[in-house]
Amino acid sequence: MKASSGIKCFLVVAVIAIVTAVVIAGFNVPGISFKMERAYDQIRYGIDIRGGVSAVLTAPEGVEPTDDQLDTVKGIIDKRLEAKQVYDKNVNVDRVNKRVLVEIPYKKDATSLNPYETMADLGAMAMLSFREVDEDKIDPETGAYVMTDRIVVQGSEIVEARAETNPQTGMPYVRLIFSDEGAKKFEEATGRLIGKRIAIYLDDYMINAPIVNQQITGKDNAVIELGVYERNQAMKEAKELAAVISAGALPFNLEAKDINAISPIIGESALTISVIAGIVALILIWLFMIMFYRLPGFISCISLLGQMTGLILVIALTGMSLTLPGIAGIILTIGMSVDANVIIFERIKEELRNGKTVQSSVDSGFKSALTAVFDGNITTLITAAVLYFIGTGAVQSFAFTLGIGIILNFLTAVYATRIMLNTVSQIQGLRKPWLFGAKGGAANV
Repeated sequence: MKASSGIKCFLVVAVIAIVTAVVIAGFNVPGISFKMERAYDQIRYGIDIRGGVSAVLTAPEGVEPTDDQLDTVKGIIDKRLEAKQVYDKNVNVDRVNKRVLVEIPYKKDATSLNPYETMADLGAMAMLSFREVDEDKIDPETGAYVMTDRIVVQGSEIVEARAETNPQTGMPYVRLIFSDEGAKKFEEATGRLIGKRIAIYLDDYMINAPIVNQQITGKDNAVIELGVYERNQAMKEAKELAAVISAGALPFNLEAKDINAISPIIGESALTISVIAGIVALILIWLFMIMFYRLPGFISCISLLGQMTGLILVIALTGMSLTLPGIAGIILTIGMSVDANVIIFERIKEELRNGKTVQSSVDSGFKSALTAVFDGNITTLITAAVLYFIGTGAVQSFAFTLGIGIILNFLTAVYATRIMLNTVSQIQGLRKPWLFGAKGGAANV
C-alpha cells in the first residue's frame, strides 16, 4: 500500500471522527478560546417544533406611517432575519391599523424561552445616523457624547456594510459602502472635521465615536473599528453591526407591543419522532449497504456518517432555524448519498465480472459512474438553489438542508469513499472479489 494513500485515508477517517465527536459531545479543549456545546443543543428549531414569539411593531405616537414606509419596514425586518438564516418567520403588514405583525422562532440559546430576549433577533429597531459631536458635552450617566442634530449621513445613504479583518492587526472592523450622495456628504464632513470625532448612533444610543484622521474619499473607504480587544467577540460584534447597517435604515423608530409566546404548531414530540425515524432509516441503510456490497458498503457507511454529522454541524454553526421540512431535506440527502454509492459500487462489480483486478475495478468503477452521479446531484442542487432563492419560510429551510447535503455528498459519498476504497484495495489480504460484492472467493490481484 502506498504511504500517501494511507495518509489520505487516515486523514479522511480522522476528520469524520472529529466532526462526529463535536456533534455528539461538543468541543471544549482547555487553552483554546473556541468552545462549542453539542450540536443538538446549538440548533435553533422552528416555530413548528419549539414555538416562538409574536409581536406587533408600531410607529411612535404622533407618527402616521405610509403604506410604502410599512413595506420598507417589512423588507428590512425580512433582510435582518434572513441574514441570521431565520427562515421560519412570518412578517406581515397591517395597513388598516398601520403596524407590522411579526412571528419568529425562539433563539437557539434561549433557556428560559423569554419572548423579549428573542425579539433581539430583529436587530436594533432604530434609525442609524452619523453625527457631529461637541466633545466637551458628555452624558455623565452613559459616558457617551450628547447627541446633536448635526447629521453627517443617515443609514439610508449606506448601500452595504460588511465585516472584514485588518490583515496587519488581525482585528475585525466594519467597512461601509456609501451611495453617491452619501459618499459626497461623508467626504465633505471628514475633510472639515479632521482631528475631531464623528459619532455613530442607533436612535440615541452611541455605537462608536471614531476620530477622523484624514479626509475619506470614495464610496468604500470608510471603516468602523470596534472598541473590543478580544478577537472572537470583536468579530461577532462586527458581523452583527454590519447586518444591522446592511439591512437598511428604518424610516421611523419602531415600538414592540403585545409581545407573546407562540406554542409549537406540531411540537417537540414530532421532532423526536423524526429523529428516531432518521436513525432507524440510517441503520437500515447501513445494513443494506453492508449486506449487498460488503467492504465498499461498510466504507460507504463511514462516509454517510460523515455527511450527516457534517450537515448537522453546519446547521448548528450557521444558526439557521430548522423546521420539519428542513429535517425532511436532511433525510432526503441520505437517499441521494446512497444512490451515488449504489451506482459506483454496481460499476465496480461489473468491472470485476469482466475479469479486471480489484484495484483496477475500483478505479474504473469510479470513473465510469462519476458522470451519472454528478448529473443526478447537480440537477438536485439546482432545484435546491431555486427553492432557496424563490421560496420563503419552511421552503427555504428544506432547500438549505438539501443543498448543503448535496454539496457534502460530493465530498463524502464520492471523494471520501474513493480515497478509503482505493486504500483498502491496495491491501493484499483484501483483494478478494467477494469482499466487493462480486461472486467468487479467489483473490484477484
